[in-house]
Amino acid sequence: MTDDCPPPPADSPAAGAAPQRLRVLIERQTLAREVRRLAQEITRDYQGRYPLIIGILKGSFVFLADLIRYLDFPVTIDLVRLSSYGSQTVSSGQVKMLHGLEVPVRDRHVLIVDDIVDTGLSLSHFADYVRQREPATLKICTLLDKPSRRQVDIHVDYVGIAIPDQFVVGYGIDCDEQYRNLCDVCVVEE
Repeated sequence: MTDDCPPPPADSPAAGAAPQRLRVLIERQTLAREVRRLAQEITRDYQGRYPLIIGILKGSFVFLADLIRYLDFPVTIDLVRLSSYGSQTVSSGQVKMLHGLEVPVRDRHVLIVDDIVDTGLSLSHFADYVRQREPATLKICTLLDKPSRRQVDIHVDYVGIAIPDQFVVGYGIDCDEQYRNLCDVCVVEE
């Protein structure tokens, strides 16, 4: 992670929308510290296993890139793209797989990496999809967790930071495809 990122703009318009105010919730230094901590835990648990790490796009791409650079063992990476939000700030409850797995998971040690667990619907849906393909083991890692919004019971093995029920952007997370490039995690205040 780089420390020379610009600060988030005070007012910023989403595409075709009124300007939105952003407030920093988690600073980049805290994010970097949590990513290193998670990588240490994963390194401890996966030594000698050569796991398949599956990133859920688009939101996890920044977190995933930073995370894997701290792992000191070989990994295979695959990326999938799920959608349940569209251009909304709340999940529709309907999970669509827009881009599926390209690497076989059977008998592999699999780690799913996601940016945020909110309702848990998308992650639960995808974890079930992976389980049907018979991995040797399956674990889940998320940078952010909103336990107050959970609609399904899903176990997350590696959790970065629990956050309140607020809509957040930055560090790969978007609002209608805006703000992914912010280095901090910010709350959208409309």
